[in-house]
Formats: sequence, C-alpha cells, structure tokens
Amino acid sequence: METQPPGSSGLLGSLRGLADGLIGSVHDRIELFTVELQEEKLRLVQTLLWVGAVGVLAMLAVIMTSFALVILFWDTARVAVVVGLTLAYVAGFAGAVVGFRRFLRRQPKPFDSTLRELRKDRACLRSEN
Repeated sequence: METQPPGSSGLLGSLRGLADGLIGSVHDRIELFTVELQEEKLRLVQTLLWVGAVGVLAMLAVIMTSFALVILFWDTARVAVVVGLTLAYVAGFAGAVVGFRRFLRRQPKPFDSTLRELRKDRACLRSEN
C-alpha cells in the first residue's frame, strides 16, 4: 500500500502546481522584460552618443568649409557662394530628415520579445480551454 504525502495530490496539490507554474511563468516574463529594458536603454544611449558626435563634427565641417569658400570667393562671387551654400544646407537637412525617418522605421519595436511571449502564453491558455 502506497502512502502519499499530505497535500501532494487532489485539489490542493493541483492548485499548488498551477500556482507554481503561473508564478514561474510570470517570473520568466518579468526577467525577459528587464533584459529588454536594459537593451533598449543601452541602444538609446549609444544612439544619442552617435547623434551628438556626428552633429558636432558635421557642424564644425560645415562652418569651416563655408568660411573657407566665402573667403575664397570674397571678391568675385560672395553672394552666389552664400546662396549656393544655403541651398546645399537645406538639401542636406532634408536628406538627413528622410534618412532619420527611415532609420526609425527599421528599428524593432521595444519589448517585442516580451510581447511575443505573452501572446504565445495567451494563445496556449486559450487552446487548453
């Protein structure tokens, strides 16, 4: 005759198993969320550093090139050079805006893995009912 430890079978044991599985699943999802949150924070910091470096260096290059061209053509065509540089800067700005929008569209959605796992969990729970 086998003896079972109290509470290891029956309704109470099933409820404990269900609660343990539920808590484990929630724990896994929270862990995944925190990992993705750290990744998003790191990616944001990296992006801001790159944007800052590119912005500062581009501005210095533009200023120095503009200054050199205006000085070079001071006597002959300074107005034409200033107008031409202005048009070039506007075109460059428009191109940068378009490129940045494309960059943002290509980025993965934040917390995509967590949301995907939660959708799988919901689908699994619905199919078992």
